[in-house]
Amino acid sequence: MIAMMRFVIPALIGLFACSGGSNAVRSDEGQEPSEHVAPVTDPVADDQWSRLTEDQWKERLTDEEYDVLREEGTERPFTGEFHDHHANGTYVCAACGQPLYQSSTKFDSGTGWPSFYEAIDGKVETEVDRTLGMVRTEVHCSRCGGHLGHVFPDGPEPTGMRHCINSVSLDFTPE
Repeated sequence: MIAMMRFVIPALIGLFACSGGSNAVRSDEGQEPSEHVAPVTDPVADDQWSRLTEDQWKERLTDEEYDVLREEGTERPFTGEFHDHHANGTYVCAACGQPLYQSSTKFDSGTGWPSFYEAIDGKVETEVDRTLGMVRTEVHCSRCGGHLGHVFPDGPEPTGMRHCINSVSLDFTPE
């Protein structure tokens, strides 16, 4: 029961806050930004990412990165290093370094997670997520399959989409 709650409680928090609500409580005081173990340039060939074992992923990622990227967890709102980040550059997958989102497509959704209205063409894949008794669209890195977050049809123009992404799933390369 306790193990199940480990997944359900963060998911419920993510569901409500990442669904457009702004009732989340800020709780990032005293937290250090995560240090990513995997370098942005990596010797793993593009076609080899799906062959890494879970033990290899655990060696490459921090515990929080592993929880989100490999076990589809959700970080708490307003705690990630990129939710209020405004530099120009490219957001890349924290697991494999693939470019995912340009800073020019980032916007403040008020949800506590980085939000983008468009991914770089071909760099993310989506699938139906039927957890928590609802239907959502889950977003994954197209190269390594890492879980990034969800996409919702309530974003700004020109796409009308909101890619609600966990900061811990991302690294940033400045221009």
